[in-house]
Amino acid sequence: MEILLALVCGLGIGAVLGYVGAGGSMLAVPALIYVFGLNPVQATTASLLVVFIGAASGAIPKLKRDEVMIKEALVIWAIGLSTNLTGAYFLPRIPENLVLTGFALVLIAAGVSMLLPAPTATQERKISPIALILISLIIGALTGLFGIGGGFLAIPILILFYSVAPARAAGTSLFIITINTLTGFFAHFRHWDEVNWLIPSLMALVALVISRAASHHSSKLSPVTLKKAFAFFVFAISAFTLLDTWILS
Repeated sequence: MEILLALVCGLGIGAVLGYVGAGGSMLAVPALIYVFGLNPVQATTASLLVVFIGAASGAIPKLKRDEVMIKEALVIWAIGLSTNLTGAYFLPRIPENLVLTGFALVLIAAGVSMLLPAPTATQERKISPIALILISLIIGALTGLFGIGGGFLAIPILILFYSVAPARAAGTSLFIITINTLTGFFAHFRHWDEVNWLIPSLMALVALVISRAASHHSSKLSPVTLKKAFAFFVFAISAFTLLDTWILS
């Protein structure tokens, strides 16, 4: 039964990464905690590997279609290294209920970002240095603390404030998630031996295949519908997480 559940979870993670370009960790972390019984530190560590593999698979077709802003993504990753590594270092020292509460609040922010209306088409602009630094530091912290690649933050900022085409924003997001989660995974090396890697490995394998297929066909589906569905889904996850953390437990 656990193997079957791992395959189903991997399918969902891969589909979200491939179609939306973000959100894989928001499915992986709750699944690892509430379905497979991992604690938040273990779930964050395992999620980083699962999402890295899924995001990398989805990013490859985007790279081939020149839908990735490589230089900007690398700058965001490099600046965010400090908060990524700092978050990974302090994560075991933070009470579990605070980690889960923070994760739930991030889910709510992600859902809201997905519901923001699409802007009217204008000429693509360069990201200002101050905004780039702030975005990078926040994304790095999200990765280190919660195992989240930060795509939900990158996509609306690129589209709304810098008029980047949605397909290019999603491709850039996948590339940011790929390099961020890989770095975060190595930053969590102290917790590798705490995780039974069979379930995360199965999830990652399925996410790899599904993410590649979904990335190829993402342009054929309505991005507005996909983002709305994903937004309400993460709202439900965040509500359950807060309820379980503060009332049911």
